Amino acid sequence: MGRTIVVTAGKGGVGKTTVTANLGALLTKLGNKVVVVDMDIGLRNLDVVMGLENRVVYNIMDVSDGKCKINQALVRDKTLPGLFLLPASQIHTKKDINIDKIVEIISIIENSFDYILLDSPAGIEKGFESASAPAKEALIVVTPDVSSVRDADRVIGILENRGILAISLIVNRYDINLVNRKKMLNADSVVDILGLDLIGMIPEDKSVIESTNKGELLVNYANGSPANKAFENISRRIEGEDVPFLNFNSQRRGIFSLFRRR
Repeated sequence: MGRTIVVTAGKGGVGKTTVTANLGALLTKLGNKVVVVDMDIGLRNLDVVMGLENRVVYNIMDVSDGKCKINQALVRDKTLPGLFLLPASQIHTKKDINIDKIVEIISIIENSFDYILLDSPAGIEKGFESASAPAKEALIVVTPDVSSVRDADRVIGILENRGILAISLIVNRYDINLVNRKKMLNADSVVDILGLDLIGMIPEDKSVIESTNKGELLVNYANGSPANKAFENISRRIEGEDVPFLNFNSQRRGIFSLFRRR
């Protein structure tokens, strides 16, 4: 059985889709068979981030409605043969989602993949409910600002009430210069507020925006970038490896030395 993990947050714009795509790629490079599932029904961005928009024929709603089989809707990545996308529909709305059908689809997929990463839409409405319903684990993505952390705290409570207790934290778009100038929350504060295990931190990196705009996975666009190294380390921690947090700046207290594993 594959591990089904929802990638979620309370606030939009924190980078859930980018995190989902790049973790999917790096888990694949570690030898796993991975499917990333776009649960943002009505919008659909995961295919664009991965550069697969021209290959989409069917989507998860077509599977749910019985218009096609699961394998017909799966889109194989262009460069990583073990990575697949199950796209969202752009013509449906979240009101059209049959959560029981989604759970059934994911349960079938679990028999063929090592990891199923569910890219959740922002908020706590039906889109979030449908993305979290099949999940056994969760990755909470936050940016180090008060509104993102506050919204994430609400999402964590909902997940725990639904029995999802394996929840880890990813701090995204961390800028050490802004932290030092007291213009951004430091990671200790974020961890203390949310009370989660920190599985990784992704520094602010222009390569992320550039690769996303080009529809390329970061591992293909900027393999040696700081953000890509952070994604690689997160994927290894998901696999169970004990990977130390990186020190990106030997001249000062390193970015990752600000954090403690719990």
